[in-house]
Amino acid sequence: MPHTLSEEAFLRNYDPAIYRRPNCTVDTVIFTVINSELSVLINKRQAYPFKGCWALVGGFVDLDQDKNLEDTARRKLFEKTAVKTPYLEQYATIGNAWRDPRGWSITTVYFALIAAGELELGEPKEAWPTRWAKIEKAGIGENLAFDHDLLLAGCLKRLRDKAQYTSLPIHLLNGSFSLGELQKVYEIVLDKPLEGKSFRRRLLSAGILEPTGDFSYESKRPARLYRYRKEPGPHVFMRNLGGSSRGGKDI
Repeated sequence: MPHTLSEEAFLRNYDPAIYRRPNCTVDTVIFTVINSELSVLINKRQAYPFKGCWALVGGFVDLDQDKNLEDTARRKLFEKTAVKTPYLEQYATIGNAWRDPRGWSITTVYFALIAAGELELGEPKEAWPTRWAKIEKAGIGENLAFDHDLLLAGCLKRLRDKAQYTSLPIHLLNGSFSLGELQKVYEIVLDKPLEGKSFRRRLLSAGILEPTGDFSYESKRPARLYRYRKEPGPHVFMRNLGGSSRGGKDI
């Protein structure tokens, strides 16, 4: 009878170098609102390829440090900016032989939301110049390294699509806020105006906001302040904010 190894013995003697492996990275599209404009966090590359070009925040998976891809996303974000984000969502995994001139490459793309009140960039471990860039249409008005223009455009579309039927834009607000401030954030993300009464009725009836007991006096009429009742994920409205109905709960 032919000798066969147990699975334990097979794995103990397995050589991962048998197969060539692609480069494996994570890229993160980090959104915020600054001066009533949707912006994205970018950093200037300090190494080849694309040295001196602006790029999304990201880097290689570290097999020793990272237990999963989200660990990589959070680690690289903190290393390059010292910023932590409360909301992180996986957008897509993209791989091909031409997106990176170093060779076959796979990247897993996340998008993140951070509130304007948490924007102070700390001292990163990696000295890569970082800035917030205003989004114009589907980009920032200049070419990014690698295929990052396409990654940004895809994440922006995902954000805008989900903003039509979920509570996602609330993560762009910090602490307490008025319904007017919340509507303004939605309009910035969607890049279109919303009907005020319908919007406020939809948000209040969803049961995801609770009054803080305080008021804002920045306008002539005091505005009640609310906070977000956090849920495991974005709340899904049965009808889009534009008025059309949704057939399911998928997000």
